[in-house]
Amino acid sequence: MSRSSISVLLDAPAQDSDWDTRNRHDLLHAFPIGYGEHGMPILGDENQVGIQYKDTTSVIAAIAVFSHKFEYTFSMKLRYNYRLDPWPRHRAALARAFGCARVVYNDGLRTREAAYRAGLPYLTDSQLSARLTAVKKAPEQAWLNEVSSVVLQQALADLNAAYRNFFNSITGRGIGPKAVKPQFRSRKDHRQTIRFTANARFQVLPNGKLHLPKIGDVPVRWSRPLPSKPSSVTVIKDAAGRYFASFVVEVNPIVLPEAESVVGIDLGLEHFAILSDGQKIDAPQFLRRAEKLLKRRQRELSRKRKGSRNRDKARRKVARAHARVVDARRDFHHQLSTALIRDNQAVAVEDLAVAALGRTRLAKSIHDAGWSGFVRMLEYKARLHGRQFHRIGRFTPTSQLCSVCGAKDGPKPLRVRAWRCPGCGAWLDRDINAAVNVANAAGLAVTACRAQVRPGLALAQRGEAGTHPKSRRNAARQAGISALQGEVEVKVRT
Repeated sequence: MSRSSISVLLDAPAQDSDWDTRNRHDLLHAFPIGYGEHGMPILGDENQVGIQYKDTTSVIAAIAVFSHKFEYTFSMKLRYNYRLDPWPRHRAALARAFGCARVVYNDGLRTREAAYRAGLPYLTDSQLSARLTAVKKAPEQAWLNEVSSVVLQQALADLNAAYRNFFNSITGRGIGPKAVKPQFRSRKDHRQTIRFTANARFQVLPNGKLHLPKIGDVPVRWSRPLPSKPSSVTVIKDAAGRYFASFVVEVNPIVLPEAESVVGIDLGLEHFAILSDGQKIDAPQFLRRAEKLLKRRQRELSRKRKGSRNRDKARRKVARAHARVVDARRDFHHQLSTALIRDNQAVAVEDLAVAALGRTRLAKSIHDAGWSGFVRMLEYKARLHGRQFHRIGRFTPTSQLCSVCGAKDGPKPLRVRAWRCPGCGAWLDRDINAAVNVANAAGLAVTACRAQVRPGLALAQRGEAGTHPKSRRNAARQAGISALQGEVEVKVRT
């Protein structure tokens, strides 16, 4: 019996306890957070997955062979996000905590940069922590004691994690995009976060409020109960002025009943997703639909005097308009990804170079689609619910191969939406044919009948025009026209 132990920390929606038609998707309004309480990167809309493997093979190898004899022994750490409704006194305490965490972070960064310029050894994490303890005892820094000490220590933990990621990136030991050098935080940043671990003794009270040390009991909008006791909570204030509580909880996988169907997915712009079974899901284009409102809000913002309160109000209106677009896009991704994982035993997608495509003339439409976030949702939901997830290489010629006979016809411009295979003569829909090839490249057995389409209409020859069988009147009329045309040609030639 194969066993695996995987610990995953994702900033993504939690699992559904009920997979019926009443709860067809799991919506979690998650926001990107830099690093976890132990320096682990947390997945957001645009971040990459941070996974720790313990005595196991790769995820694909562990899930590719699934049967009734396979036993899932891994656990996942997911983030459950809830909206907060802080009172005025809570807002003032949170603003004070955000400011203290920012000061500690910047002070640690400034100290390390000064030591580097002076040629001194690199300050270790323990040295920075001891320095923070000594600074808090100074009379001029006594205001740091007004917030929880855990918040300040976690700010240093974020700085240490940022340095580790930077060093791993420049030495080639890191994965994912290149990490930049840690930057100073500003009080003008429109997104602020603080984190409380179990040492801070935060707790959810019986009346439904969240007790935060030296902040108070903050009301919470509980959209669903927590599956287990949280190990940490991150309080977030976004650019729109909204407050959220992000709990890290450990959940056990919910293995769904085995399904018979498998699917390959080809992502696009006119249609967001094209499935190998012939189904096409239209692209909602949330940003395009909200452009008119965003244009008006941006125009109002540009007319406000810098530094005024009216400008800050106009900025928040712009942020709320963008937040609605992001929330709608995320909700669409969750609904579609949950439906695909629920209905198919295996899912295959293409590894697209979204960063490179985002520098082309189609950049706005590509970013509006949000392919990367959708693929990440498919990946973690497949792992959570015992499904197979395959990601094929980006250089696989899915649009050049015939899914019927396998003949390669070469690259084609985007305006060609249907083409005829020179090998077998089948007419193929470009998108469905690519989805079938994605499934075939992943080793999934799918049929190519949905990729074939009827040939386009062509002008009929003169001898084929008319109805069948031809009447004598129509035949005589066509013969007379031909004879008349022949006389005209003779007269012109003479």
